[in-house]
Amino acid sequence: MTDSPIRTRQRGAVLEVTLDRPKANAIDLATSRVMGEAFQAFRDDPELRVAIITGAGEKFFCPGWDLKAAATGDEVDGNYGVGGFGGLQEMRAMNKPIIAAVNGICCGGGFEWAMSADIILAADHAQFALPEIRSGTVADAASVKLPKRIPYHIAMEMLLTGRWIDAEEAARWGIVNQIHPAADLMDKAHEMADLLASGPPLVYAAIKEIVREAEAMTFQDAMNRINGRQFETVDVLYSSEDQMEGARAFAEKRDPVWKGR
Repeated sequence: MTDSPIRTRQRGAVLEVTLDRPKANAIDLATSRVMGEAFQAFRDDPELRVAIITGAGEKFFCPGWDLKAAATGDEVDGNYGVGGFGGLQEMRAMNKPIIAAVNGICCGGGFEWAMSADIILAADHAQFALPEIRSGTVADAASVKLPKRIPYHIAMEMLLTGRWIDAEEAARWGIVNQIHPAADLMDKAHEMADLLASGPPLVYAAIKEIVREAEAMTFQDAMNRINGRQFETVDVLYSSEDQMEGARAFAEKRDPVWKGR
């Protein structure tokens, strides 16, 4: 559909999802629902292994919640659709790698959307903030995620003051994996996606489930679950053709051929 708020493009096993809502790529309820449907379809398609998320244009990645839509009736606690806000934050069993290519302003819910990815690449002009404090709202997902990912006092400063940081500072605190010139950003994202797409999808699924579920466990409890094959993806992996293929390829000194089964 030409009036869709997102554009999708498939390159082999890689799906590129571009948020395209002029002027700023803000997300309203209807857009969030469309995004959720796209990411659910990505999750459930065995032919797709990696996704790239980005924003249209050169200025905005995503500023988050559409305050203009809120002013005309969109409810903050309305129906965001499957996956919650932006389609990713609460998407169940999202066991495929996701790369965020942050091409500009990334703030509020847009920052939270980027943090829903596994790897974040940023253009050298990208900026990050959680300015909700200035509009009398709470950056709820960021309040949960950010203090676990960067030093507590830095996270709290961003949450409590709304201070902006540039790409270099974001990389310094570990928010961003890599910084690239804007003209090279998508090429670098595609390189990363192709690298991941060539890897073992069942192993990726196991890694993502373990990381997600173990967050609320003690180390030993998590290890006991892994060793007891109580993670579904781990059980699938250890019973798979790919597990045997990896061992054979190593013994035969060749590259493995992953089938995802």
